[in-house]
Amino acid sequence: MALAAVLASSAGTAAAFAPTSMIRPTRHQLNMATIDPDTVTKKEYQDICGIDFDDQTLEQRLQRTSFLYPKHVEVIEDLSPIADEMVNNILLETGDAAWQPQDYLPDLTKEDWADQIKSVRDQASMVSDELLVVLIGDMVTEEALPTYQTLLNTFEGCDDPTGTTDSAWARWSRGWTSEENRHGDLLNKYLYLGGRCDMRSIEVTIQHLITSGFNPGAQKDPYRGFVYTSFQERATKISHGNVGKLAREAGDKNLSRICAKIAGDEGRHEKAYQRFVTEILKRDADGLLAVFGDMMRGQISMPAELMTDGIDKDLYENFANTAQRLNVYTAIDYAEIIDHLVKVWDLENLEGLSSEGEKERDYLCKLPKRYKKLAERSMNRKAKATEDVVETKSFNWIYGRRA
Repeated sequence: MALAAVLASSAGTAAAFAPTSMIRPTRHQLNMATIDPDTVTKKEYQDICGIDFDDQTLEQRLQRTSFLYPKHVEVIEDLSPIADEMVNNILLETGDAAWQPQDYLPDLTKEDWADQIKSVRDQASMVSDELLVVLIGDMVTEEALPTYQTLLNTFEGCDDPTGTTDSAWARWSRGWTSEENRHGDLLNKYLYLGGRCDMRSIEVTIQHLITSGFNPGAQKDPYRGFVYTSFQERATKISHGNVGKLAREAGDKNLSRICAKIAGDEGRHEKAYQRFVTEILKRDADGLLAVFGDMMRGQISMPAELMTDGIDKDLYENFANTAQRLNVYTAIDYAEIIDHLVKVWDLENLEGLSSEGEKERDYLCKLPKRYKKLAERSMNRKAKATEDVVETKSFNWIYGRRA
């Protein structure tokens, strides 16, 4: 996934009113609560406690008592038909109709399997170590998918409390995850077949990243969550797309096709998350602008910021610098994504705002130009500093070679 930086979080006072424990009781635990009918009837118990003895009513009770953002949840619930529409129109079909990693890899059941592998390796040998490092970093980030589904399930009002919940938001979460799961699988196998990487070092990095977790500062707020995913999906699309272009220029048509397919998925997902925010703006523009403005006063994080191979404590920074040097993902891209979001959400033409909402809108509309100037200055300084000598780093992913 692409590079970006982490938003500053602002703790809400509502947290003080959250229940002491947010762990939801299991059905088994509920069944242990027996009632003496001579002391209190089931109806009286329900009136006193506000809960029934089945999962559905328990879930309703928890929803009434545990939300930090009740107004945001109300809006999200109103968007359920839109989520259903995205499931049907944005997510691809499963099964035989969906593309799978094997569609882009050698078929080892064929008689010419060795020739197919040789073709992959011959083309992969033309990719520079610098581009290889960026590809590995992107793959590691994709393989940390469990942390991203965990994040989706923290957004209030659009979680999947049972794991098989038949709600529009739960179906979206699982469907999105199933499509994203293909990306890491495909890139991982491509790198293995290419034969130029230390796959064990890469696998260690993946395990470290998943173990470390991921917190972009969404604070359980669905508004923050969807602004973040709108940004990040576009950033990821840009990164994979640029890696594919550089691979094609180097002569690796296989990798070019792979990256184009993955970037296509990210582009579809980007449209869905941006549509969710568009619909939120129609219902609660002031609320969304307050969140968006607060996030932009910090920065948007890259999901892989905690990556380490257990040896290089600066692994993420070294990977990010290599990506910027190749123009795969740069500070300019960051500024242009903000500009894209401001335009696609048509912030300049929002009406009916409060005075605070108008201030946030004006701040956000001026932000892209300001960020772009800062990015250009930063990149020019770095270019001058490396005019004579490009500082490279050793990466264990490629057996200590420098990139």
